[in-house]
Amino acid sequence: MFLTQTVPRQREIIEVVLRNGWDYMRRLLTGGKTDEPQLPTPAVLKNILVDLGPVYVKLGQLLSTRPDLLSGAYIEELSTLQDEVPQVSWSEIEVVIRKQLKKPLEETFTTINPVPVAAGSIAQTHRATLIDGREVALKVQRPGIDITIAQDIALIQGIADLVARTEFGQTYEIKAIAEEFTKALEAELDFTLEAGFTDQLRRNLSSSRWFDPQQIVVAEIYWDLTTEKLMVMEWLNGVPILSAKLSHQNGTEDTVVERNAITTLLFRVFFQQLYIDGFFHADPHPGNLFYLQDGRIALLDCGMVGRLDPRTQQILTEMLLAIIDLDAGRCAQLTLQLADSNQPVILSRLENDYDRMLRKYHNVSLTDINFSHVIYEILQVARNNKIRLPSNMGLYAKTLANLEGVARTFNPDVNLFDEIKPLITDLFRRQLLGDNPVRSLLRTALDIKSLSLQSPRQIELLLDRVTSETLQWNLSLRGLDGVRRTMDDAANRLSFSILVGSLIMGAAIISHNAQTTQLSFISSVLFTAASLLGLWLIISILRSGRLR
Repeated sequence: MFLTQTVPRQREIIEVVLRNGWDYMRRLLTGGKTDEPQLPTPAVLKNILVDLGPVYVKLGQLLSTRPDLLSGAYIEELSTLQDEVPQVSWSEIEVVIRKQLKKPLEETFTTINPVPVAAGSIAQTHRATLIDGREVALKVQRPGIDITIAQDIALIQGIADLVARTEFGQTYEIKAIAEEFTKALEAELDFTLEAGFTDQLRRNLSSSRWFDPQQIVVAEIYWDLTTEKLMVMEWLNGVPILSAKLSHQNGTEDTVVERNAITTLLFRVFFQQLYIDGFFHADPHPGNLFYLQDGRIALLDCGMVGRLDPRTQQILTEMLLAIIDLDAGRCAQLTLQLADSNQPVILSRLENDYDRMLRKYHNVSLTDINFSHVIYEILQVARNNKIRLPSNMGLYAKTLANLEGVARTFNPDVNLFDEIKPLITDLFRRQLLGDNPVRSLLRTALDIKSLSLQSPRQIELLLDRVTSETLQWNLSLRGLDGVRRTMDDAANRLSFSILVGSLIMGAAIISHNAQTTQLSFISSVLFTAASLLGLWLIISILRSGRLR
């Protein structure tokens, strides 16, 4: 159905993939049989997505957050995809703004710059001034983009349905990726969701024991003007962090100090999001980290966020420590704890894979280890062992990779281990004692008291049940059903064998001592019954295939 509805787009896709030298999609879309396909090279895949347009660029950006599905080469290449498209004319944008406002445009804004400061595939941003003098940023949805996205989503889902029939599609969970992409793209069309994410991040970072909240900024949302297609937020004066010119009257020394302070701030801000709040900005690339004119750091564009539950946070904290200790066994155990499925895994093989992977870091200084690269390798090992991890692991790994990349570029002298060490120490202390050590200590004391009061009584009850022979053990062991059935079959056959032998012996005794016709008849019946039962037992054993 989708093929007939999107024939022009289908032809365009075929032309693009053929132009880039990859003919698998052509054979798939035209109904031809395909061998198990291989992905095109990272560079070719990126070119295909760029040529297909903005929606497919976003698909590539989503795939770049899935190192649990793709290797590091693909992740690195797709991470460079930029969502940049030609701007929409001001006359079209103005129509959208007027439709979204409750009051006339002239009663809401004194000025709006018709030239956008940024243009993306979903929206473009304009600078404006409210009627009360406050400067704001207007994020306006591109006219008709919802229709275009609906068409492309239908096409992508149709292609995913076809590819899912192949072993390739099942291995790479193509349908699940298509569904995840569909939900993410549809969510981007509702700006109230992004506004809500922005507000939540702003609240979370308003207090911290790791950094001064006054040094980090998340734009304020003006909810009275925000709708599904228009988001109005505080305007922040600044430049991307890698373009910042740090200069002081006292010279170079202060510049180095400030770079170190900013690097520390960024690490602490994101570690709080990841390991304490469980809600994090998942796209900290250089364009979304701004250095403001007053020296503060701003986080922009909260359209892509991730979530981590407390159990996952604890496992990932331990994983960082296992990486620092180069502990392959612990990495394997933690990976299995993170696993989304209960598929059988050969633990020894997993540990050996981690050991080979970590061995190359044994003689490397901790300051030189690229932690995000190690995490990518851990996800790669999990994928090679058919371990399915939650999709948020991809966002987690990509966030750390972006953060580490920005930190190393902004401050080449940064010592990542020195930045991470005190945070991990504090995280473990929090996990052991909680945010309120006194309360945790009192709770533990009450638990110990309760246990000490209950234990003697429980032991007494246990001993009473043992001595009165009323204790029942309920054990549930996997795989015993087959053993039980086999033992039952063997017992039944043994019983039949004894019965057959008894009948034969009885018939022989009666036949030997038979003085009358009746006893001879009984002897014959017993021999006949024994022969039939013996024949049935032999046939049963032969049919079971367990003669030996």
